[in-house]
Amino acid sequence: MTHHDTSQHKPIRKAVFPVAGLGTRFLPATKAIPKELLPIVDRPLIQYAVDEAREAGIEQIIFVTGRGKTAIVEHFDVAYELESTMEERGKDMTVLDPTRATPGDIITVRQQVPLGLGHAIWCARAIVGDEPFAILLPDELMVAQKGGGAGCMKQMVDAYNEVGGNLISVLEVPQDEVSSYGVIAPGETKSDTLTEVTGLVEKPKVAEAPSNKIISGRYILQPEVMRVLEDQEKGAGGEIQLTDAMARMIGNQAFHAVTFAGRRFDCGSKTGFVEATLALALEREDMGAEIRAMAERLLAE
Repeated sequence: MTHHDTSQHKPIRKAVFPVAGLGTRFLPATKAIPKELLPIVDRPLIQYAVDEAREAGIEQIIFVTGRGKTAIVEHFDVAYELESTMEERGKDMTVLDPTRATPGDIITVRQQVPLGLGHAIWCARAIVGDEPFAILLPDELMVAQKGGGAGCMKQMVDAYNEVGGNLISVLEVPQDEVSSYGVIAPGETKSDTLTEVTGLVEKPKVAEAPSNKIISGRYILQPEVMRVLEDQEKGAGGEIQLTDAMARMIGNQAFHAVTFAGRRFDCGSKTGFVEATLALALEREDMGAEIRAMAERLLAE
């Protein structure tokens, strides 16, 4: 038996972003524009997720995409006309810095048929190879605590470096809201933010929910999950569910939940999208005061 040195976990270098969805909830806005490029104030949704991954030290960005979504890749490319025009006019280009990718660091793979999240992740198997990897769902906008806390993926990578194995990001919600989410069954508490996971339950009845910790769109998984997805039966809704695949790994590998110190906005829903727009606008130094005054005026009408 080989001695496993716990201080040496393979680094998390790759992140998978499932961006093949059709965005039907946002039609007609998403007829010609991918929903991941809809902006929260002035930054597209996908940019927030990529920035979060970069903050966590992730080098390779893997987009699992679909037909008609090439604009996402364009966003992280050089915009030659735009940049040369700005340069000629002496305009500041730093606003474009986060959109510049090192050549070779952005990889896209097509999901030909929309068979669910598990299938989307499986589509990236050749690129992930035999390394642990992160998953970020861009619809879920995770915002660090005010005053400059670490982003969600950074908190997870830090936890991974301690315990290894598989990790999932969770948030605590009021008990009566659990039935809308995937919920963890908690085991041993390792620290105030780290809990062992003994099971995963999709949309439980309030009375039967094993906890109020909901799964929130950020994962670090071992490459073995790809083998599990490979031969997995279709689950709820005729889709290949990631939750099912993860549940099958519990007990075989370490599995922990990281309670994110921060906020989550569900930008897959219109109300969540508007809430995120408002919340982030209010916090910005360049417009916060103005937006607050505007909101107060609108509410008083």
